[in-house]
Amino acid sequence: MTLRSLLVLILALAFAAAPLLAPPFTGYPPETFPVAIDRPAIQPAGAFFSIWGLIYGWLIVHAAFGFWRRAKSLDWDEVRLPLATALGLGTLWLFIAPWAPVTATVVIVVMLVAALAAFFAADEFYDPWLLSAPLGLLAGWLSAASAVSVGILVAGYGLLSNTEAAYVMLALTLGASALVQVLRPEMPAYGAAVTWALTGIAIANLQTHLFVAIAAGGAAFAMVSLLLWQWRHRRRSLAA
Repeated sequence: MTLRSLLVLILALAFAAAPLLAPPFTGYPPETFPVAIDRPAIQPAGAFFSIWGLIYGWLIVHAAFGFWRRAKSLDWDEVRLPLATALGLGTLWLFIAPWAPVTATVVIVVMLVAALAAFFAADEFYDPWLLSAPLGLLAGWLSAASAVSVGILVAGYGLLSNTEAAYVMLALTLGASALVQVLRPEMPAYGAAVTWALTGIAIANLQTHLFVAIAAGGAAFAMVSLLLWQWRHRRRSLAA
């Protein structure tokens, strides 16, 4: 268990350091697709990618605390292998994405599966804001990021138009993410990350694709409504 906790700490640091070592990434190059789209409708506004700073920081705190204080904890150990998988793939992703969008999409979907496995393995009552919360934040953002990546691929290969791909992926993101949040109602970090991404998509499309912006805004509102309902339900349960 101690070795696994050390592995997670090393990978969390490598994951956070990857953007400093990899070439700057601002999206898949349009020229790598048969249908060149300068601004994919499913892609959030650039400022919203700042959430990575919070994700990196929280994961490092999670990994450091897990190594120094919870190295032999069975509850913490449950999440380490899937989390290490997600972090290891995430460290490589920035080096793959600029030249291989299809491979990068497969990698980010596998990252999402691993992050969700870690999130669901986390004990909801044990160190929730150090164990479950950073995993929820990572899984939530990867839920949206995977949909963005798939949507760009679908539009770039002409399977759907730019806006059609956005509508389909918004619907899938909302449906799948709402299900995950319903299954883990005690941890709002997941839904908050998804809401942040959906808001970013809405903002990005206000000037270019108004109806996509409205759809993304509506999806964000639906996630916020779910989170507020769960919060009120928990308060009533505790007061009863």
